[in-house]
Amino acid sequence: MKVRFSGFQQLGRALMLPIAVLPIAGLLLRLGQPDVLNWTAMAAAGSAIFSNLGLLFAVGVAVGLARENHGAAGLAAVVGFLVTTRAVESLMHVPPGSLTKLSIPVGLLSGIVAGVAYNRYSNITLPSYLSFFGGRRFVPIVSGIVGLVLGVLIGYAWPFLERGMDAASQWILGAGSIGLFAYGVLNRILIVTGLHHILNNFAWFIVGDYHGATGDLNRFFAGDPSAGAFMSGFFPVMMFGLPGACLAMYHTARPERRAGVAGLLLSLGLTSFLTGVTEPVEFTFMFLAPVLYALHAIATGLAMVIMHLFGVHLGFSFSAGLFDYVLNFTHAQRPLLLIPIGAAYFLLYYAVFRVCIVRLNLSTPGRETDDVAQTFAPVEAHSRGRSFVGALGGTSNLTEVTACTTRLRLGLIDNRAIDEAALKHLGSRGLLRSGATGLQVVLGPIADQVAGEIRDAMRVGAGTQASRLDAPPSQDASALLAALGGRQNIAGLEIVAGRLSMSIADSKAVDERKLGKLGIRGVAHPSAGSIQLLIPGSAEEWAQPLRRLLA
Repeated sequence: MKVRFSGFQQLGRALMLPIAVLPIAGLLLRLGQPDVLNWTAMAAAGSAIFSNLGLLFAVGVAVGLARENHGAAGLAAVVGFLVTTRAVESLMHVPPGSLTKLSIPVGLLSGIVAGVAYNRYSNITLPSYLSFFGGRRFVPIVSGIVGLVLGVLIGYAWPFLERGMDAASQWILGAGSIGLFAYGVLNRILIVTGLHHILNNFAWFIVGDYHGATGDLNRFFAGDPSAGAFMSGFFPVMMFGLPGACLAMYHTARPERRAGVAGLLLSLGLTSFLTGVTEPVEFTFMFLAPVLYALHAIATGLAMVIMHLFGVHLGFSFSAGLFDYVLNFTHAQRPLLLIPIGAAYFLLYYAVFRVCIVRLNLSTPGRETDDVAQTFAPVEAHSRGRSFVGALGGTSNLTEVTACTTRLRLGLIDNRAIDEAALKHLGSRGLLRSGATGLQVVLGPIADQVAGEIRDAMRVGAGTQASRLDAPPSQDASALLAALGGRQNIAGLEIVAGRLSMSIADSKAVDERKLGKLGIRGVAHPSAGSIQLLIPGSAEEWAQPLRRLLA
């Protein structure tokens, strides 16, 4: 079950890559319209992106799922997508490009197949007479073969699939207020796991059909007056509700700390209002007050219902912020009603958050205890990647560094070895652990940039320092040996996966507190009679002086 859940999280992350192109597509399409710049070339450029979303999803999902986000997976996805679509069109005897309803589902399948194939076969070795086709070159071949099989299956089953898709779309759209409420609540709840991207893609790109345009978002930009039901309800919450929550957190902060948190809360509120990026705000109370977050999820569901009942249909190409509201104002239905509904949501969130924070004594920004609200020296922009690597346990603790829109998604050897206080100083709005090795760090829109800086720091070996501020670790071998129970307590020493692995006579003789003071970031007990030390920097540099003392 855990494996499946991890796979869904990877898919949710991968879906953000093709979605990232939608803002520019929406901008070009809207600005090129007759009521704005009246430039048909610009409108056609935006329309070209919307018309080829299936191909974009194929490439984006494949690259997002592939190790190292390698471009070879994207090429394989293009091969699989073209083979599948052309095979289906040939079997059904229809003109190329006429099965628009098929484009996005086939794109998703092609991307998944190519990403999985890359991870499995990119290092395959073939016999010498076929060696040219080995390694990464083998991946497009696999994708093409699988694409042909998919094309045959879909081609013969398409009449049944089409009826099933139409029936599902009609059922969802016919569910009315109940369906919209459930969608809004689930959308917010699934943010915790990152699986909301999968739910959104189904609603925005598959449900419904308007002259060949499928999905709520596509239908909105194609001119469907009934589209926008799965987008409109986000506007009152993101533009008004959460900024109201930020104001409540400011007013309930301790007087001596209000000035210190004003900039943070203003930034979070403006980000939500202008762009519709809400996770940095939500993670300030998501785990701190689950009841408050549950009320937030319910309020989102109610917003979906309220906007639907009042006949308000709004749309966006990125998210429900002011920029998208203004840009698509003339395409919307009854857009001015957002103002009074939004004002009511602002007051609702402000009142509920203020009462809950005070009554439940929640440690929202500005209300932390003195030991939590510590201060740090400012971090230089050029050293941010190195600082993150140090706070995450050093290069030896990092196995994978990726990002989605607002989060770092990390693979670690041990996610308990991180420095949470240092991460908070570096801009973390929340942490989400997955098992013993997975970690998500909520940063906001800078997440992808920070991920690149971390990878750069790892490549140049800049993340080998131990302390929170990257000071060199104290490698006092004698003190380390004493903390391990002395020479007589160690029967063997080796390096395993960047850790110091030791066979010991008595685990009770090991003083983990002293080890922590010496710069050791974590102690693992894989079996009776053995321990592993998670150390910053080079494991060999720590092992050499210990070996000399043990010799």
